[in-house]
Amino acid sequence: MWTHILGFTALPHVGGIVGSLYTRTEVSTWYKTLKKPAWRPPNRVFPIAWTTLYTSMGYGSYLIWKDVGGFTSAAAVPLGLYGAQLALNWAWTPIFFGAHNLKLALVEIVILSGTVAATMVSWYPINKTATLLMVPYLMWLTLASSLSYCIWRDNPDKEE
Repeated sequence: MWTHILGFTALPHVGGIVGSLYTRTEVSTWYKTLKKPAWRPPNRVFPIAWTTLYTSMGYGSYLIWKDVGGFTSAAAVPLGLYGAQLALNWAWTPIFFGAHNLKLALVEIVILSGTVAATMVSWYPINKTATLLMVPYLMWLTLASSLSYCIWRDNPDKEE
C-alpha cells in the first residue's frame, strides 16, 4: 500500500524535475528579459507552489486508483484524463522555457486547464477528497494562464 501511495504521489514530480532543467538557466537569462505584470508572484514562489501541487495531485490520483480498484476499465476515463493533463503539464515548460514559444505555451496552458477541469469532473463521483485536492492546482493554473497571456501580449518580439 505505501509503495502505491509513494509511487502515485511521486510521479508528477518526475516532470517537475525534468522541467527544472529548462528553467534553471532560463529564469536568470531569457525569462529575466521578458516584460511581466506587476502582480506576478516572485520567482521563489514557483518551486514551492509546484511541489505542493504535484504532491496533492499525485495523492489524489492514488485515491482514485484505489477507489476504482486499480487499473481496471473503470479507471480508463478518470486516470486517462489525469495522465493527459499530467503530460500537458510536463509539456508546458519545454514549450515556454525551452522553445521560447509564448503563443504555443499560452494555447497549451488553456488546453491543460480544460483537461484538469475535465479530470476533476470525472473524479468527483469517485472521490470528492481527490477532487478537492485538485482545486488549488486549477486555481494556480488560472493565475499561470493569466500570466502566460500577459507575457505573450507584452512580448511579441521575444518569441523564437
